[in-house]
Amino acid sequence: MRRTGTIPAVSGLELSVVIPAYNEVGRLGPTLDRLEAYLGSRGLEHEVLVVDDGSTDGTADLVRAHPARSLRLIRQPRNRGKGAALRHGVQESRGRRVLLSDADLSTPIEELETLEARLDAGADLVIGSRAMEDSRVEVHQAVYRELMGKAFNRIIRLLGVRGIRDTQCGFKLLDGEVARRLFAHLVTERFAYDVELIWLARRAGYRVEEVGVAWANSADSRVHAVVDSWTMLKDVLLMRWRHRGDPGSSA
Repeated sequence: MRRTGTIPAVSGLELSVVIPAYNEVGRLGPTLDRLEAYLGSRGLEHEVLVVDDGSTDGTADLVRAHPARSLRLIRQPRNRGKGAALRHGVQESRGRRVLLSDADLSTPIEELETLEARLDAGADLVIGSRAMEDSRVEVHQAVYRELMGKAFNRIIRLLGVRGIRDTQCGFKLLDGEVARRLFAHLVTERFAYDVELIWLARRAGYRVEEVGVAWANSADSRVHAVVDSWTMLKDVLLMRWRHRGDPGSSA
């Protein structure tokens, strides 16, 4: 996979945290506070990039008003989806490593250390998972949502992304150059971006690992159980069609 206009890491900037945000004024403030407290306590040179994905509330104003000097606001003029927001944020990132995180911190930021250990051991992309033996689901989704999630992951495995139990957890850590290279090629704009990201990583020969993390469901989830599940399935089928014959299908 050739490199296409990615931004190189800035010397000394250890971590970029990229957060997609759509109408998150009610949840984002505490998340930014927790990120700054934790990363500051570790002395990590970092940046936090909030990608406002066409919000119609005060999300952008909240980010602008936050006192953290490490914070950067990136705005998309209209709502395009989680994948599109992350692609924009990752391509603007400058850290040696890139963490993808949801706006509600459903996986607590302290789990970063769990993912870092795998990256230190040679992985290029580490996926936080709710489905491993050492995963800790502290607040469960409604039963029907969990069943739909399990069914979706079975379909994903049938369509070629094998060996991953939970593609959809929003907590992922990548080598920075790998992240910028992969997201430059990512096409899926909505929730199924995770599947294409893993596919692209494997196709390029990168090492992908899955590790159990703590996770707590947010009652204010932005994922519509029926509409978004159907959209994700369509996006995965389109992704599979685009990449038909690629070596990633046997990974």
